[in-house]
Amino acid sequence: MAIARNQWYVAAYSEEVGDGLLARTICGEPLVFYRTGAGQAVALADRCVHRRFPLSESNRDGDRIVCGYHGFTYAPDGACVAVPGQTRIPRTARVPAYQVVEQDSLVWVWIGDGAGDAAAIPRAPWLSSPDYTTVRGMEPLAARYELLVDNLLDLSHETYLHAGYIGTPEVAQTPITTEVDDEAGVVYVSRRMKDVECPPFYSESTGVEGRIDRWQDIEYHPPCFYLLHSRIAPTGVEPGPDGDDPRAFHVEVGYAIVPETETTTHDFWWVARDFALDDERVSEFLRENNRTVVLQDVTALNTLEKVIAAEPEGYQELSINIDTGGLAARRLLQRLTAAR
Repeated sequence: MAIARNQWYVAAYSEEVGDGLLARTICGEPLVFYRTGAGQAVALADRCVHRRFPLSESNRDGDRIVCGYHGFTYAPDGACVAVPGQTRIPRTARVPAYQVVEQDSLVWVWIGDGAGDAAAIPRAPWLSSPDYTTVRGMEPLAARYELLVDNLLDLSHETYLHAGYIGTPEVAQTPITTEVDDEAGVVYVSRRMKDVECPPFYSESTGVEGRIDRWQDIEYHPPCFYLLHSRIAPTGVEPGPDGDDPRAFHVEVGYAIVPETETTTHDFWWVARDFALDDERVSEFLRENNRTVVLQDVTALNTLEKVIAAEPEGYQELSINIDTGGLAARRLLQRLTAAR
């Protein structure tokens, strides 16, 4: 499947963009990111117009980038403001500048034509909320981004691929419900588990002993944004009539599934929690355990990418009920790529 253009993509965590020059390829486009003295995040094409030298391997001069090869100098809007050996600057001496929006501690970039509507960017307020503590990371994936979308829309694989961490038998055994908001372009997948085993990921972090009620409520915003709202509570504990839920533990798991190229992906992940906010031991446990889970997915999907690349054209998959969310996501992605 082609990569959808005229879309917003997560390019970095806010803390990644600073005084240095950050190189990152998004949707096949090499970009360089940095932050101006006023704190504004900037994204430019990572190629000098003169001899293609990467600007990310060049130097800062205030808010400008000076090419490390021949000294062509660029302002934050991409305009070339100085060239070596002459005062006249060629009219075409500029690099593309990309629209950037920073919210919820994420840096988004518009990949496409014209200007993107910032109001269309999905929100993840937990990432910058004082009521949550977040751990996060990013792993490179040597596979097409659609495989990670499939993976995350069907969490039954937790039972088998992530046993001993996040998976228990009940995840695969419990049916899902799937809803699609075609107008908004969002897929919702829910799995509500009653009186089930508590996996180590939650028993160790929450201190809950015994069996639990466990909710997994997914919302996927194509092309790149995935949210998993997890609720963990002792068996029989329900939310209050007004939606208050103080006896439960809430974990907001998220992914930005960002194509680097057609066959490689930036796998951004985070885990935000509303309990043990100042407990660094819990933070370290969740950070290491979730990274292990992510790397288990990375290993599996890297293998799957090699299988797909070698298989004969026209191979037919078999899909069942657990695939309804993933199939809906594929349909919405196909609609986006067809519209590019």
